[in-house]
Amino acid sequence: MIELVESLGAWNWFILGIALLALEIAAPGTFMLWLGIAALVVGVVSYFVDWTWQAQFALFAVIAVASIPLWRRVARRVETPTDRPFLNRRAEGLVGKTFTIDKPIVNAVGTIRIDDTVWRVIGPDCPAGSRVRVTVTDGAQLEVALEHPAA
Repeated sequence: MIELVESLGAWNWFILGIALLALEIAAPGTFMLWLGIAALVVGVVSYFVDWTWQAQFALFAVIAVASIPLWRRVARRVETPTDRPFLNRRAEGLVGKTFTIDKPIVNAVGTIRIDDTVWRVIGPDCPAGSRVRVTVTDGAQLEVALEHPAA
């Protein structure tokens, strides 16, 4: 088996790179993309340099590991602002807004209804109908504080 791997030389890396890129197309997530690119780079280098498979694998590992933080850094600059920044983070969009308690908060736990969703809330005990402001989110749980009416 080792002889087969060594006999293919740079083609191993080209085949692996293409397979990883195809996997990225089948299941997008930009992770396999960078592994595929790393494999193709090692293939190109291996085409011109005759070196051991251990050195090739070490270069592949270095490029693969280095490419992930590099991509995250570049992606932050490339992301375009959206008109719906909380689309997939709905709870975060509720922070600072005021709502009416649906079921009383007893022992620091209650619920509020926002649109078509019932949210679990934690906060100071208060009766149903009280106005509360969302201060912090934790997954699908909202932490609230009593909203005091203006005098």
